Amino acid sequence: MTKGQTVKVLAPIALDGIQNLESGQFYSRAGYLVDLLDERWKLSKDIDLPIGEHSKVFPGDSYKLRQVLAFYARHNSPYHVQNLMWRLTHYVQALNGTQLFSVDSIISYRASLDKSRAWYLSAVRVFMRQWVRLGYPGIPAETLTLLNNIKLKGNEKGRAVQSQCPEEGPLTDVEMQGIVESTTHCLAKKILGLTETAMLMTFVMTGRRPGQVSALKLKDLIQLESKYYINFPRAKQRNMGWRSSFKKFAIVEDLWMLLREQASYVQALFGKSLGAKVIPAHLNDELPLFPNMSEDLSLALELEVLKTDRLHIPSIEITRAVVDVGEKISVISERTGMPLHLTPNRFRYTLGTNLAREGKGEYVIAEALDHTDTQNAGVYVKNLPDIVERIDKAVAIQLAPYAQLFRGVVIRSEKEAIRGNDPSSRISTGNRNVGSCGSHGFCSALAPVACYTCAYFQPWLDGPHEEVLDGLIQERDRVNSLTGDLKFASANDRLIYAVSDVINRCRIAKGEIK
Repeated sequence: MTKGQTVKVLAPIALDGIQNLESGQFYSRAGYLVDLLDERWKLSKDIDLPIGEHSKVFPGDSYKLRQVLAFYARHNSPYHVQNLMWRLTHYVQALNGTQLFSVDSIISYRASLDKSRAWYLSAVRVFMRQWVRLGYPGIPAETLTLLNNIKLKGNEKGRAVQSQCPEEGPLTDVEMQGIVESTTHCLAKKILGLTETAMLMTFVMTGRRPGQVSALKLKDLIQLESKYYINFPRAKQRNMGWRSSFKKFAIVEDLWMLLREQASYVQALFGKSLGAKVIPAHLNDELPLFPNMSEDLSLALELEVLKTDRLHIPSIEITRAVVDVGEKISVISERTGMPLHLTPNRFRYTLGTNLAREGKGEYVIAEALDHTDTQNAGVYVKNLPDIVERIDKAVAIQLAPYAQLFRGVVIRSEKEAIRGNDPSSRISTGNRNVGSCGSHGFCSALAPVACYTCAYFQPWLDGPHEEVLDGLIQERDRVNSLTGDLKFASANDRLIYAVSDVINRCRIAKGEIK
């Protein structure tokens, strides 16, 4: 943007959506000005509909098609409009010579859909009903009667949760602990940057949707005395505009400090783009917590631009970033022996699953996941995952190779250690030494058990690792018998697998096993 250049800003409009479509233009619910006859409709930062392509394959009046979709674009979320367009196009492509909107076309289309896609007809029905409400002809009365009498199931809910899919479903406690540890390690090693770390940890600890994280502004980080919150914009609320409804989510201080560091980085980033050392307070509060780096950040000079979603990172880029971070931290799943595939949804599934495991009901789960109703929360309480009731030494050592939790190097003796000439590097059980620490920095972790998941740990080949394992398993059994809470008792399962991994590696090095 050149000096003195003004930017046309599209402010969000009232939800009544009363606009003059005869002028050929309307505002989407997200506040984007759209030309009715354009080839593409930019409805939000995330949704850019190729309306022209779909109009060409529609066998009816394409102008009326645009008018109906424009109604939904003004009143509903951009994702809803996109879904309607896709479902209608799918219906049109399946006509096979039958007349558009005829009884035969509806019967034929329904028969062509398998169980998992039966809900497609629901979207077509929604479109056809609005076509009639707007006074457009072309849909026979008998078709409407048929649609009103057909019972249609909604889209399949919770498949990944119900199946406990290790690739797409909720994560185990061991996997979650690994993600947090590996993310922290990769940030310290500069394998991960601040922004991608802050983004991932927000999903890990809140289970929010990508659109909610994308919509965050600096002012949404709230501290009330010694408590910390993120004021998340709500998503998937009908007839609600972008950032028009909020719900506070309590977070731990560690996440708060990380996000405040991200906020400081964003302030410096925009300050550099605006050529200002200090950003005015009225602009500062509106800055996006996760900016869209493909946009010209100097547009932030215009307050009205900041009040739209234009400078916020697109939701699809957030999802891609989480997938990329998952590949960088490369946490091995104890269920598959393969690196975890991470998506924002998996952390959401994990939050709901953990609440169900703790005995929470559908209403509590729906509230925690920011659902408007409980229709999606039931899947969590109907199919609770099992927690391993008992782990003995044989089971732990057998499962350890799948988890591959040990990240250090087994050495023959202290002489091979990085700090072998430093007695303070020895790690002891209290009675005997188990290995050496290769780090020169301060560490407050509880030795020796915490060392087994640390990349700096150098266990000795003949160290008493089985004693450490026996102690962890006995403590697990003791806590379980005292509390009756398996989730609490299994808190150290990741450490049990890590120690078992070291035992296996020592046995291999000694030639005891292959």
